[in-house]
Amino acid sequence: MLNWKKNSKITKYRRYSFFNIGTLLFFIVFLYMLICLFMYLTERHVTSYEVTRGSITGNYRFHALSLREETVVNATQSGSVRYYVREGAKTSAGSAVCAVNESGAAQAPVYEAFSLSTEEAKRLGNLLSSFTINFSENAFQTTYDLRSNVQTSIAEILQDTADAPVSVRNQCVAPQAGFVVYNTDGYETVTEEQLTAEMFDESSYHVNSLRQNASVTAGNPVFKLLVSENWALYFPMDEKLQTELVGVESLQFRFLKDNVTFTAPFEIVQNANGCFGKLSLSNSLVRYATDRYLEIELVMKKKTGLKIPESAIVQREFYAIPEEYVLKNDGTESEITLKVEHFTEDGASKVRYQTANVYQYDSEKKEYLVDRQLLNEGDYIQLEDSAKRIQIQEKDVKTLYGVYNINKGYAVFREITMIDENEEYCIVESNNVYGLAAYDYIVLNADEVTEDEIVY
Repeated sequence: MLNWKKNSKITKYRRYSFFNIGTLLFFIVFLYMLICLFMYLTERHVTSYEVTRGSITGNYRFHALSLREETVVNATQSGSVRYYVREGAKTSAGSAVCAVNESGAAQAPVYEAFSLSTEEAKRLGNLLSSFTINFSENAFQTTYDLRSNVQTSIAEILQDTADAPVSVRNQCVAPQAGFVVYNTDGYETVTEEQLTAEMFDESSYHVNSLRQNASVTAGNPVFKLLVSENWALYFPMDEKLQTELVGVESLQFRFLKDNVTFTAPFEIVQNANGCFGKLSLSNSLVRYATDRYLEIELVMKKKTGLKIPESAIVQREFYAIPEEYVLKNDGTESEITLKVEHFTEDGASKVRYQTANVYQYDSEKKEYLVDRQLLNEGDYIQLEDSAKRIQIQEKDVKTLYGVYNINKGYAVFREITMIDENEEYCIVESNNVYGLAAYDYIVLNADEVTEDEIVY
């Protein structure tokens, strides 16, 4: 029998409890993080806005309708047409603009001995360059206009050469001097008395290009003349713009087509269908002879000041206190003291000195506006060292527009005086002791806070 002898010592490992000081600290930190996350997700977040100087951008833009003195010339014979004058060029009275070949297709010009002078080559080059620069795939129709313009320019050059086709007859001449246009749209005889809001809807506008057809029927339009340099642009006006432009006799505006700026006489035209603005011009028709609609921008003098969003504006009610009943505080214009006499329900009178922030001072009426919440209707404001007093009544309530300033971490109402506005922003005066200053922080949405609320 073997006798085993224990000659080794067995050491027992110490078991540590899960709930020790380290675990407890970790649990506390984790719980704190969960609480902070919950508070962040559930609390109301206030968005701030930094006040800056500026003006309201985005002058008024319109698709203006141009009305000119226009004469439509009809063909006297049926047949194929060849044009001699390029579109937009000015022609004199009695000059041939096109010719109709009553026997069929017009004889093609002979190009064997054809050559261009330097000036003629430059003119065609400018025509092609302008097309290349302004080409858009959304307006592929301009490609056909380019072809017609090139054909007309060449025909205009050829008519003075021996290579001009001899079988073309029945020339159509200009009855008077004017700019040649090769389209009709039904607006040739429209007057300002006939203007309607629907006329400014380009989606329903249709233009008939006269050069797309190789032939013409007797009595149908073959070209059009703009016979006067006097023309006008019209655009619809709402009540706000009418108010802004009432009494204005001239306006500066810009053509967005070529970024050229003009100053023209302006008037408001009222007819049975609505109110329209009218810009009268007496030159530059040649630049826009082929355009019925022109996008323009009114270049109006905008007032500058502090720019704030409309969403930040709120209305507040205040009591107006006469200046003689105010005790002014030394060292600050934004704070005053009032001697207030208040009567309790049992009729007892209590007098206290109330410090109040000033939200506006009316230099004409000599009044200070203070927070309505500080006083009760029926309270008396006593004149210091005198028996005179005035009672606070509903008639003393004044309404101000303002914003909530949050520079100090809590919402403080600041009065504003608006000098310009649009749908999104307004411009306010900056030289107000009780108002805003550049780089102040305000609440972007005034509905999110109340007076004196702490803002994180």
